Amino acid sequence: MPFTLTPNRRRLFAALCLGSALLLSGCATAPPPGVNVVSPFDLQRYLGTWFEMARLDHRFERGLSRVSATYSLNADGSMKVLNRGYNREKGAWSEAEGRALFTGDANTGSLKVSFFGPFYGGYHVIALDPGYRWAMVIGPDPSYLWILAREPRLATDVRADLSRRATAAGVNTAELIWVDHSER
Repeated sequence: MPFTLTPNRRRLFAALCLGSALLLSGCATAPPPGVNVVSPFDLQRYLGTWFEMARLDHRFERGLSRVSATYSLNADGSMKVLNRGYNREKGAWSEAEGRALFTGDANTGSLKVSFFGPFYGGYHVIALDPGYRWAMVIGPDPSYLWILAREPRLATDVRADLSRRATAAGVNTAELIWVDHSER
């Protein structure tokens, strides 16, 4: 007896294929085309706490201030990622813990990060201060960007330079959210 799809099963099959394609495209780990990733990159110097200076808006960080990311090594050699931010509307801190792995050579700042089981997204360091005082990270496409610093403030000239570099990477910098680190 040959296998045939009824109209309902055909629609279900099409929906599953479309859903799978969307899910997989949301799990891209390569850097955007034409974007250069920092190399050499020293993970040991990158570990520790970074303050989020700017980001593009996404549901998982919406409404958060005083955002930081702390990176440490796991026993298996992967990197633990602890993101933390304050939600003033709720009067509470929000945390998310993830895991990061290099996508290739550990001397290149190109990683993949997961906060949800087996689903990874790209994390690519595209600008980095020689003293590891600030960094700019892009995701799998220019709609994901973070500017990080070791202190909860960033010099005006550095901010302007990083905004210029983000524009060159295809980011709409008019949409950047500059994170409030005050405790009010």
